[in-house]
Amino acid sequence: MSHAVTHDHIQDAAAYIKTRIGAAPDIGLILGSGLGILADLVENPVTIAYQDIPHFPQSTVEGHAGELLIGQIEGRTVVMMKGRFHMYEGYGPELTAFPVRVMKAIGVEKLLVTNAAGGINTTYQAGDLMLIQDHLNMTGRNPLIGPNDNRLGVRFPDMSAAYSPRLRQLAKEVAGEQQCSLREGVYVGLLGPNYETPAEIRMFRTLGGDAVGMSTVSEVIVAQHAGMEVLGISCISNMAAGILDQPLSHAEVMETAERVKETFLKLVLAIIPKM
Repeated sequence: MSHAVTHDHIQDAAAYIKTRIGAAPDIGLILGSGLGILADLVENPVTIAYQDIPHFPQSTVEGHAGELLIGQIEGRTVVMMKGRFHMYEGYGPELTAFPVRVMKAIGVEKLLVTNAAGGINTTYQAGDLMLIQDHLNMTGRNPLIGPNDNRLGVRFPDMSAAYSPRLRQLAKEVAGEQQCSLREGVYVGLLGPNYETPAEIRMFRTLGGDAVGMSTVSEVIVAQHAGMEVLGISCISNMAAGILDQPLSHAEVMETAERVKETFLKLVLAIIPKM
């Protein structure tokens, strides 16, 4: 933990949220670019602006709102981040993952993270959904650097099953029932904010990467440290640089998310009650 985030900060934020909600959530949801549509399906939502939560950072990216939603989805109490924080906005990794700490402090044991990602694997195409099997942290940053607070987790957390095998199996079964094609692969997490060069993409493919993005890794590292069970799903929003003969744009990312949202929603809504 860096000096920027302390146990007291986490407790302050959690205490404030608890004053605003009834039932404690047991599932946390962090949604990527264009995938916030799930928020519309939260029943009896309590909405808390990030700016009202003590020590909470603010989101600065288009397509990312800045609020926490607590309510029911398919009978389960969930807490959802509408808008996540990215290191390219200037936040340290411990701040991008701060909401995960707060989720744990209010009772969350299972975390579903989604993101929009560029396809590195040449058999993928825009619009595919990919179950994250594992990740490569290529950001050069880590949210656990600094003194370790044993109340939050162990000094050297195990990452051999960072993405829960149990939840991945569950997601595959649900996808099978829905006849939804679900890829499974390795997510490469980078700092951004620029998209990668074709040479970088060739390197990541050589290293075993299947999709690339600018989020998720610090959140998952902290979730592991906190003893949470994690499920990750990437929406392949575009093919990464050098694969197709066209430039990359955030607009394309949002358009793809819009196109696959029905499939994505149906899958996630069926997974949540079984988590």
